[in-house]
Amino acid sequence: MLLPTGPVLGAVMAALLLVAAAVAAFAHLVRDDGRTYARQIVTAGLRALVQLAAVSLVIGWVIGQAPAQFAFVALMFGVATVTAGRRITTGRSWPWAAGPILAGVAPVLLTLMLAGLVPPAAVTLVPVAGILIGGALTATTLAGRRALEELTTRHGEVEAAMALGLLDREARLEIARPAASGALLPGLDQTRTVGLVTLPGAFVGMLLGGASPAEAGAVQLFVLIALMAVQGMAVATVLELIARGRLRR
Repeated sequence: MLLPTGPVLGAVMAALLLVAAAVAAFAHLVRDDGRTYARQIVTAGLRALVQLAAVSLVIGWVIGQAPAQFAFVALMFGVATVTAGRRITTGRSWPWAAGPILAGVAPVLLTLMLAGLVPPAAVTLVPVAGILIGGALTATTLAGRRALEELTTRHGEVEAAMALGLLDREARLEIARPAASGALLPGLDQTRTVGLVTLPGAFVGMLLGGASPAEAGAVQLFVLIALMAVQGMAVATVLELIARGRLRR
C-alpha cells in the first residue's frame, strides 16, 4: 500500500486542502468573473471525497458486467462534456464540447476493444475509458478556452484577415491554431519526462499490484501514447468547431 489509510491520512488531506484554499485566497487567485478560487478548491476537495466513495461502491458492482460498464462509461462521458462545455463557454453552444471528447476517445477505445486488449466485460474497461476521457477533457478545455480568448483579444486581426479575402473559418484558424495547440504541451511534457521527473499512477499502481517493473513500464507507455493520440484528436476537433463558430462566446 502506497499510503496507510486512517485518521492521520484524513487529517493531513484536510490540512492540505485548507492550505490550498488559503494560498488561493491570500494570492487573490480569481476566476474570469472575479470570484476567488479558494471556495472552489474546498468544494472540489469535498466533492472528490463524496464522488470517490460512491464510485468505489459502483465500480465494485459493475465490474464484469458489460452493459453496466458501458453505462458507467457513458456517464463519465456525459459529465466530461458538461464540464468542458461550461469551462469553454457560458452560452448555449456548450453541448458541442461532446464532439472533441468523442472524437478523441471513441477511435482509441474502439481500437483497443477490437484488438482484444480491452474486452467489453474486462475489469480494465472502466479505468482505461476513464483515463482516456480525462485526457480528452483536459485537452478540450485548455484548447477551447485558449482559442476563444485569443480570438476575443485579437478580434481585429480576424476582421483584417477577412478583409484581405480569407474566409471566416480560415481567418479564425490563423489566429486560434497556435493558442489551441498549446493544450498539447502538458501531455507532451509528461511523456518526455516520465521516469525522470514523475512516476505516473498507472506505473505505480501496477507495481503495487504485483506486476514486474517491465510490465508496469509497458502499461504506462501504452497509457501515455494513447493519451497523446486522444488529446491530439480532441484539440484538432475543438479547433475546427471554434473556427466554424459552433463553440463560441
